[in-house]
Amino acid sequence: MLKLGVPSKGRLMEQCFDWFGQRGITLRKAGSDREYAGAVDGAEGLELVLLSAGEIPRELAAGRIHLGVTGSDLIRDKLADWDRQVAELAPLGFGHADLIIAVPTSWPDVETLDDLDAAAAQFRRAHGHRLRIATKYHRLVRDFLTSNGVADYQLVDSQGATEGTVKNLTAEAIADITSTGETLRANHLKILADGLIHQSQATLYAARSADWGNGAPAVLASLAARLGITAPTL
Repeated sequence: MLKLGVPSKGRLMEQCFDWFGQRGITLRKAGSDREYAGAVDGAEGLELVLLSAGEIPRELAAGRIHLGVTGSDLIRDKLADWDRQVAELAPLGFGHADLIIAVPTSWPDVETLDDLDAAAAQFRRAHGHRLRIATKYHRLVRDFLTSNGVADYQLVDSQGATEGTVKNLTAEAIADITSTGETLRANHLKILADGLIHQSQATLYAARSADWGNGAPAVLASLAARLGITAPTL
């Protein structure tokens, strides 16, 4: 039995159900709306597990589920050497969002990462501590800034309402996901011209450390054929 983890609520869950349904596999909640049990029709040997999108990378890495749908941003941020832990099977074409670096619109001279690096150095000289960037994507942001030569900053954790941290004086800049940019503009923030870190979307992954014995490869091959994707070598 292959375990498939999908988001347990909201639009991502509905879009997952639609994506599989269009390929002849019906995923549905079992029981009341408050329960997280799931059921599958149209695919032998497949069990549905409903999880939060943030839990799915961890469950894949631990091998407790065989397959999972979650954002590519979460996989890359939560899993070090992510491609050694999971195999990317297919981008699903929904859940699009850009992970970006944004600064206050009141900073007219900061338009690029080079400008941010210079501003961060000046900020430290003026204030005696590093410029703070609020984010929940610590690994992705740190790797991106390091690869682009930005120093003299510190990441501060923000698990919600990240756009408001600058107004609330708990950060000077942010790194967060955006789809339309409306919330950024409402909070007087602008995206750096070269501040795109990652273009995320919902993606189907397979866990390399899951138990792929006892007929699981045959189930995966059959499922992949139904979904129109290539079964990975795990």
